[in-house]
Amino acid sequence: VSSLLTVEQRPASLWVQEGESANFTCSFPSSSFYALHWYRWEHAKGPKNLFVVSANGDEKKRGRVRVTLNTKEGYSSMYIGGSQPEDSATYLCASTQCSSAPCSPHPNLGLLLLWDQR
Repeated sequence: VSSLLTVEQRPASLWVQEGESANFTCSFPSSSFYALHWYRWEHAKGPKNLFVVSANGDEKKRGRVRVTLNTKEGYSSMYIGGSQPEDSATYLCASTQCSSAPCSPHPNLGLLLLWDQR
């Protein structure tokens, strides 16, 4: 049985220009937490799992993208440095509160990195 935790993402949308940084925050109840998943969802493609973070203070990095986790305060941040046009996508987080199958994350959609072509 899947276990769902409500998550809240901010900002709901973000416009950045080339070279600017983007920062998204995902808040969740700090009790009964197991793991937080960050996804990237491009138009006409399915979601791609970017990171899974589960330990307090955990930080993971892939290229210009970095995520951190603070379970004590109940939030995770995703930072994209030096944004490029190819970063335009919907980013979402999902949380789980169990450690084994068939537990699966339930995403909360809402983070959209939009590109300003000006």
